[in-house]
Amino acid sequence: VMGNGIVSHGDGNNTKSSFGISLREFLKSSYAKREKRHSLCLFRQLVELVDSVHSQGLFLLDLRPSRLTLAPSKKLRYIGTLGKNSLDSDIDEDLNRNRPVVQESSIVGRDLKKRKMDLRVHSPGNQLQATSTGRPFKRKSPVIDLNVVDARNPDSCELQQQNYIKNLGVASMTRKQSTSTWLEEQWYTCPEEINGEDIGEKSNIYALGVLLFELLCHCESSEMHAAMMADLRQRILPPTFLSRYPKEAGFCLWLLHPEPSSRPTAREILKSELISEDDSVISTAADEEISELLLHFLSSLEEQKQKKASKLLKDIQTLEDDIKEAERRYSSNASLVRSHGAIERRVQTSPLDVRCTTTSGALFVPTPNTERLMSNIRQLEDAYFFMRSQMKLSDSAASARSDKSLLKDRDRWSENQNENHNTRTKGKSSDQLEVFFEGLCKFARYSKFETCGTIRSGDLLNSASVVCSLSFDPDEEHIAAAGISKKIKIFDFNAFMNESAGLHYPLVEMVNKSKLSCVCWNSYIKNYLASTDYDGVVQIWDAGTGQGFSQYTEHQKRAWSVDFSPSDPTKFVSGSDDCSVKLWSVNEKRSLGTIWSPANVCCVQFSAYSNHLLAFGSADYKVYCYDLRYVKTPLCTLAGHEKAVSYVKFMDSETIVSASTDNSLKLWNLNKTNSSGLSPGACSLTYKGHTNQKNFVGLSVLDGYIACGSETNEVYSYYRSLPMPMTSYKFGSVDPISGNEYFDDNGQFVSSVCWRKKSNMLVAANSTGNMKLLKLV
Repeated sequence: VMGNGIVSHGDGNNTKSSFGISLREFLKSSYAKREKRHSLCLFRQLVELVDSVHSQGLFLLDLRPSRLTLAPSKKLRYIGTLGKNSLDSDIDEDLNRNRPVVQESSIVGRDLKKRKMDLRVHSPGNQLQATSTGRPFKRKSPVIDLNVVDARNPDSCELQQQNYIKNLGVASMTRKQSTSTWLEEQWYTCPEEINGEDIGEKSNIYALGVLLFELLCHCESSEMHAAMMADLRQRILPPTFLSRYPKEAGFCLWLLHPEPSSRPTAREILKSELISEDDSVISTAADEEISELLLHFLSSLEEQKQKKASKLLKDIQTLEDDIKEAERRYSSNASLVRSHGAIERRVQTSPLDVRCTTTSGALFVPTPNTERLMSNIRQLEDAYFFMRSQMKLSDSAASARSDKSLLKDRDRWSENQNENHNTRTKGKSSDQLEVFFEGLCKFARYSKFETCGTIRSGDLLNSASVVCSLSFDPDEEHIAAAGISKKIKIFDFNAFMNESAGLHYPLVEMVNKSKLSCVCWNSYIKNYLASTDYDGVVQIWDAGTGQGFSQYTEHQKRAWSVDFSPSDPTKFVSGSDDCSVKLWSVNEKRSLGTIWSPANVCCVQFSAYSNHLLAFGSADYKVYCYDLRYVKTPLCTLAGHEKAVSYVKFMDSETIVSASTDNSLKLWNLNKTNSSGLSPGACSLTYKGHTNQKNFVGLSVLDGYIACGSETNEVYSYYRSLPMPMTSYKFGSVDPISGNEYFDDNGQFVSSVCWRKKSNMLVAANSTGNMKLLKLV
């Protein structure tokens, strides 16, 4: 599109384009609605367009309403072709190079000559005569006379038009060209073109005169309009037009002068008294356009606010309902004492569990934590309403299932049974509400990690001290730590409590040939551990002897993860960069089976709640769940992360937590998955706050609590029903000379975490080999 609003055209018969409706369509639809000032505004745009084109030595070849489009902004655009003033010479090829947007300008010359021939062929009384060369003689022919139409008799008018067009030889027109398009071409064709003469800029001036008349005249019907346009060809204006627009009528006749030289130029029209006096009209129109724009803005804003107000009212109603539910639920356990308007609240607590009481609908928040709670109010609000939306979806789905059951088993189910089903569904929703309330209480209850002990196991002068994996033995009396030092170190848990020791030595130290990526203790056989390393070797160790006794070498690339089956102590599974998950037995040298992944396998874990369920995370950003009895296809595929999935952990029988290097953790509801494809809707919550973009930072879950590391050298803790961290703990750097800690990251990160179930404590290790025992308080 050029700055002057010219574009190359497509099909001229189209009434619509990407810019809006055609001007012809606008004229048809606004016979009784157009005002003078709007019409003069459009006319001025047209004159400015014509003047711009003429100043470049060009003219508009098809200046008529069907080749002009009117955008919603009331801006006109020309979608026809351009002609050059001198038609005796071929069109200059530079025109096409200089104005590449006018795609058809290179064929304007021959198109114009063909059109002149067609006009003469279709003119009454004009017979085409040709020489042996096929060139037509130039012959004067009378102007098409449409005055035979009687405007006072519409029926007669239409019949006469049809007969007249038929007599003119309209049968020779192409099928695509409609009667109205043909009539428009006759109305806007200047006399010199019909007479077979060359045309140029002045043909546009004639078309402007016709357009000015069309913009200002008002007709009750299309037949009357056609009759008036036929009279205009003979420079006859309707009496009503003359009386209503005397100045404009004279201006029209000036533009429609039969002698091209007597017509004004586009520049003279712009300087004329009519256009100059219309400046105030245009200004008024512009003001009205701004007024309309302002009105549209205010109306749209009001509509948006009304929607927000409606949503706000619904949210308030939801809150009121839950306030009543909270009062009903907790009032029996609350000890309420009202004295001088004050309310005394009592809270019963147990490790990692809090029961909260409320009065007057206000959920109890311990006073020291009020500020922390309010600082996270936005995230809490988002979590609350997300939970509420999930409840509504669950209720709708349950209702739909109920309806299907009733239709299917109408004879068996009674109305009373259906009511019982609805009661159970309501109870399930209330349980979801309980989960959120419980999470809120626990968020308020715990505010920080407290250090209970430290083990400095790393070599202060050796940078290869990253602890990649931690694992407790079945009795949680010992903890194994493995990493890129190629060693598995087993520590007595009580050693954490000995703060007097400068450097803690392991009870057992087992040396591997390659860097270790994961270690896992057998849940039943106390001394058995499994490990994976960077060479792809999976190995079983006996912590009692400090020796490895079985190696499994089927993986072709680095193995990242290993996990023992909680239901069968002889079975374990491993995942590798070779895109495979392999199932092993301590009694077999070869794998029992292989599951192939579309990408590298970063982590794998058995479910502690099912004998056959397995999950693994992949570098293709997805989590895959498999039933080991049917390993050909996944049980479900969980999609939602934006980078590789580094850890997966089963929270309970229906829930999985995954970690990714996209700086997030995600909670997945297995009840919302499907086996036919991806299950992005299964993501119940996304946890953000920690930093994780490139390293494995650890993940551990316990009773709804989630712990992970961060590349800011911190440990983060979340609770399952809330998306923001409950608290975090920052590791300090250890001075290699004094052994003292100072807080300067230097690229360090927390590399592994592991909950200790018996004492509800957390062991965390960072990239310097420093291990800490932490407790939520």
